[in-house]
Parts: sequence; C-alpha cells; structure tokens
Amino acid sequence: MTSVAEAIRRTLLTGEARDKVMATRTLVRAWRKGDLSWDFAAAMPDRPAWPAALELLPPNRMPKRNAGGSQRKAAALWHSLAHIEFVAIDLALDMAGRFGAQMGREFVSDFLSVAADEAMHFALIDRKLRAFGSHYGALPAHGGLWEAAEATRHDVAARLAVVPMVLEARGLDVTPATRDRALAQGDAHGARILQRILDDEIRHVAFGTKHFVALCKAEGILPGQQWKMLVERHFRGTLKPPFNDSARAAAGLSRDFYDRVA
Repeated sequence: MTSVAEAIRRTLLTGEARDKVMATRTLVRAWRKGDLSWDFAAAMPDRPAWPAALELLPPNRMPKRNAGGSQRKAAALWHSLAHIEFVAIDLALDMAGRFGAQMGREFVSDFLSVAADEAMHFALIDRKLRAFGSHYGALPAHGGLWEAAEATRHDVAARLAVVPMVLEARGLDVTPATRDRALAQGDAHGARILQRILDDEIRHVAFGTKHFVALCKAEGILPGQQWKMLVERHFRGTLKPPFNDSARAAAGLSRDFYDRVA
C-alpha cells in the first residue's frame, strides 16, 4: 500500500499544472477512501515542481498589471490569482506531508481538504484565463510565494502562524474588493469564482487557527502572544489594514491576534 507521505511527495513533484490538479484530486480521494497507509518515511522536497515554462520573477521585477487594454489587464489579474492558487496547492500538501506525523490524522485530513479546494480554485481560474485566450504560464509570476514555506520548514507552529493565519487571512481582506470590481465591470462569472474562493478561504484560515491554538494550549502558551512572536520572527512582510474583521472572526482569528502587529 502506498503511504500518504509518498503520495504527497509524488504530487508535490508533479510540475505541469493540470497534472498537479489531477494528482491532488486522486491523492485526496485515496486518503478519504483509506487507501493510503499512515507512514511518513518519505521526506518532502525542499521545493515543489512547477511548470517548466513558468517564468518566476522577484517582486520588484514583476510587470505592472495596469499596463495595456482592459482585456490584457484582466488576463494579468487572473494570471496572478492562478499563481497564488497553484502555489497554495503545494503549501497545503507540504503542510500535511511535512508535519502530519507530528500532528495526527485530523491535521492531515484538514490540509488535504485545503489542497483539494486550492486545486479546484486553480482549475476554475485556469478556465477563466483560457476564456481570455491566455493560460497559466503565459505571463511571469511572483517568485517569492514559496519563501514562507522555506522559512518555516522546521516548525509547524511557525508554518501555521504565517501561511494560513497571515497569507491566507490576507486573502480574506482583499478578495471582496476584487470580487466587487469584477461585478462592477460586468463579470458576474468572475465574481462567483472569487466568492467561492472567499468562502473556502475562511474555512482554511479556521483550520490553521484551530491547530495553532491547540498547539499553544498543549504547551501552556498564550496563542495571541505566541502568534505575534512567530510572525515577527518568520514573516518578512507587514500586516496592512484594512482587515475583513467579520471574515477573520468567522475563521476564529480575532483582533486580539493581529491588531497591534499591523
């Protein structure tokens, strides 16, 4: 029987976008059916495989998305969203595969569920891109999105603090405005995709917060103080308001966590 870690590692090392989506769906289905053994001997790769044609650039070299006509601007926006969702697949897979033995079955189930959601989000956006006559890899992409995983690869608490509770929580803040712009531009289909992503991301942040708080309570540590310390140590960016307080609260991320860090 294939182990869950072997299956996750194989999926992480699947580079082409559609193949990774299909491999993620197959992996999650096998896990839910009980077809993967509880064995974490297989090590996670330091970096996942991504499409060979994808050009990765540092943030300061990324082209401006507001250049060109409206069609080109829209394609650039959806391409950037596609890349975020594609990397999110790998972040969720790595979370389950790297820390699953330590954290247990519920943790693995939660983050494999996140990976399946992110694969679905990517597939929706990829179809949207193709409607613009574009595709994932047609434009350069932000090369720094995996940095958070690299910085927290030895500490599950730090990974939870930074990835779901900072990076994905930021999606809760910015997605409503992007959705509303799509609606204002007459793109009801795009707005529905963004609403689906927003709804799912609340659950993803909730998973991260749940497991982070449980870790802190098991060690007798105050979650809010520990989160602030880990974010200051491991997150290179800054937390910028405005915050979507209602969505964050729905995910269990109260203002006590982030108010004074912003």
